[in-house]
Amino acid sequence: MGDGSALVVMGVSGAGKSTIAAAVAARVGGIFLDADDFHPASNVAKMTAGIPLDDDDRAPWLAAVGDEIARRTAAGETVVVACSSLKRAYRDALRARADGTCFALLDGSPELLATRLGARADHFMPATLLNSQLVALERLQPDETGFAVDISQTPDAITAEVVACWRDVAEAAARHPRI
Repeated sequence: MGDGSALVVMGVSGAGKSTIAAAVAARVGGIFLDADDFHPASNVAKMTAGIPLDDDDRAPWLAAVGDEIARRTAAGETVVVACSSLKRAYRDALRARADGTCFALLDGSPELLATRLGARADHFMPATLLNSQLVALERLQPDETGFAVDISQTPDAITAEVVACWRDVAEAAARHPRI
């Protein structure tokens, strides 16, 4: 991961996005950003009330996240962002503002995710929204820069796998630049 690169650690609530993204950022000497910090208050209020966000709610949020990624990578910083990025259109919105962003899908069974959500405190995403997120999740497509990692491992093993896969993607991109 060279200067000016970005990784979005994505997945549904409970997958460990913030934990893994922060650990990856620490391991590669990058900056950790939590996309949840960019939600307007109206989005947080909806989620707290158990109301799923719609695409109109997400558009300004994704724009703010994408702009921050672009600003930081243009300054030569390596950025690791925790962001759900459940739909291809959301990832496309981020890429439109921050081209070259790589995505790491934290993937786990619905049962494991529900168990993790049930154990969490102090978070605005209630476990009842997990099913809507699983339905909304569009897995990475072959033409998207990214990879999936199984979350049934320890956080350290997940972090190591994400770092290794991100390096592989970066090395492949360096060997085969886009025209």
